[in-house]
Amino acid sequence: MIKKNQPLRDRFIYALLVLIVITAGILSRKTTMVPLFAGDLLYAVMMFLIIRFLLIRSGYQKIAIISLAICYGIELAQLYNAPWINQLRSTTLGALVLGRGFLWSDMAAYTAGIAICVFIGLSPALQAYLSPSHRKP
Repeated sequence: MIKKNQPLRDRFIYALLVLIVITAGILSRKTTMVPLFAGDLLYAVMMFLIIRFLLIRSGYQKIAIISLAICYGIELAQLYNAPWINQLRSTTLGALVLGRGFLWSDMAAYTAGIAICVFIGLSPALQAYLSPSHRKP
């Protein structure tokens, strides 16, 4: 049986993971040793973790579809170049959230990031760890 506070504990873990991924993503843009696609891959991982945080009881496939749709939507929105949104994109926060220009390679990086999250989430080791028999009474 799952404890009442289990979703709260899981949300805390996801929030912590989001902060770690954000930090890694920002650091990935500060060095030339890390390929550019790593930041986009981490962006997708962050989105997956945020959606998982919000929809904690949903399955990994549903979380993957929602987070991938958001990532794709943001990337496709970069094809829209009105002055007001370009002004938003010229700020640091706007560039981090909205991006600066459409790239097909970003779509591939998002797909890879979400696929990694699903693979890890559905791995037998994680499933065994999350199973009710593993939890302390």
